[in-house]
Amino acid sequence: MQKPSIYGLTYNDLQDWLVENGEKRFRASQVWDWLYKKRIKRFEDMKNVNKECIELLEENFEVQALEQVIKQESKDGTIKFLFELPDGNHIETVLMRFSYGLSVCVTTQVGCNIGCSFCASGLLRKNRDLTSGEIVEQIMNVQHHLDQQQKDERVSHIVVMGIGEPFDNYDNTMKFLNIVNDQKGLSIGARHITVSTSGLADKIYRFADEQSQVNLALSIHAPNNELRTRIMKINKAYPLEKLMPAIDYYLEKTNRRITFEYILLHDVNDHPEEARQLVKLLKDKKHLSYVNLIPYNPVEEHNQYERSRKENILKFYEILLENGIQCGVRVEQGTDIDAACGQLRSKQIKKEKARKKKETV
Repeated sequence: MQKPSIYGLTYNDLQDWLVENGEKRFRASQVWDWLYKKRIKRFEDMKNVNKECIELLEENFEVQALEQVIKQESKDGTIKFLFELPDGNHIETVLMRFSYGLSVCVTTQVGCNIGCSFCASGLLRKNRDLTSGEIVEQIMNVQHHLDQQQKDERVSHIVVMGIGEPFDNYDNTMKFLNIVNDQKGLSIGARHITVSTSGLADKIYRFADEQSQVNLALSIHAPNNELRTRIMKINKAYPLEKLMPAIDYYLEKTNRRITFEYILLHDVNDHPEEARQLVKLLKDKKHLSYVNLIPYNPVEEHNQYERSRKENILKFYEILLENGIQCGVRVEQGTDIDAACGQLRSKQIKKEKARKKKETV
């Protein structure tokens, strides 16, 4: 049976586990320091930890469970990693460089059941949720890559926007946030972390009640139910009449700005009419709203969609701005590699299927 990742334990979890297994409580501080500050890859490299404790950890946990399969590097500095999990499944993680720091986009599920008709992540149905440790280890593997470059760089920001719906894996996602935010470890500030949801209204209420400083982004992509249901199946379960009250509750409870993600699809949701409908949808909350307009990265399997024309993007942007909606057009990164979320994983799975088919012929 596969041992769990050591990265899935919070500091308090580690303390409790060590005490329950006959070790002193202070050992947690030593182990935590080796994991997150010195960033060892093997338990045996923990020099000031007694042999018995190291053997105990080795018997019960993995410190390096993900295996790097592919690393794609863009000329703009973006790096996309394809990792293989111990059960043979694959996930993607992306490192992006910005003026404000280094941001990592993490995956929370193997596949996705949300069913957005334009998204590469949903090409393969959800196989399982990732554990909190598997999500944390994505950050650690990227940080290990940075350490190897010997440039004294560190991951400073996180976006939970990779494959899967984070709020469909709510408990593991929240535990992950707790671990990476811990000041004794990676100490990535909550306000430097953004979680994106496609609109699971019940989980938005729950997230609001957490009173977390972590940022929230909503993938809205359409300003009316008919269009949103056509391109996002999740809207059948959580139509705008259910979703927007949850957003209002979040804003009232936290008084924190929310980002509305809007992928622009040519001649689908990029007309002035949709821009004006979006203004109407957000008018009573525009003081705490920001719309992120996203140029579409074409996906081979979704060839019914095209990238919105530049003039349409500009017109859409101008209408929002003229009506007092704070907005911007996302700066594109990694366009010379498999930029769309899920593309690299999908290609790898196709290759594996083709190889196995060839072997059986």
